[in-house]
Amino acid sequence: MANPKRRHSTSRQNKRRTHWKLSAVGSILCPQCKMPKLSHRVCPSCGFYNNVSVVKIKTKKTEERKGQ
Repeated sequence: MANPKRRHSTSRQNKRRTHWKLSAVGSILCPQCKMPKLSHRVCPSCGFYNNVSVVKIKTKKTEERKGQ
């Protein structure tokens, strides 16, 4: 493979990297609990996805009862 004969300057390097940007995370509001969540994923606060309860979320009260 060919190798560069001279070093590229930092300004030239930075011009090439101007398009290396992070995009914002696509978060939406949950229709059940109105908390922000990632789109196309189960809501971590209520456990609903597509208006169906998918995951049962543990609360602090149920965890305390198990410890007694």
